[in-house]
Amino acid sequence: MSRLMIGTILVILCIVGASSAHAERYCLQGDQWGYPGNCSFSTYSQCKASASGTRAHCGVNPRYARQRRG
Repeated sequence: MSRLMIGTILVILCIVGASSAHAERYCLQGDQWGYPGNCSFSTYSQCKASASGTRAHCGVNPRYARQRRG
């Protein structure tokens, strides 16, 4: 039973760590997404294409900016 619990905890930690590692450089920001927005864009052009025709805009992912500084 304890092996199952330990295994489950390890899997959850791996998933959480992997999801934060996949945050891309640019975020689509607007009323619909909250802060910091939909951060699934590796280029500014991709983000702008998705924002086209909407009231959204693109910005640098704050997690990415923090990693670059520190």
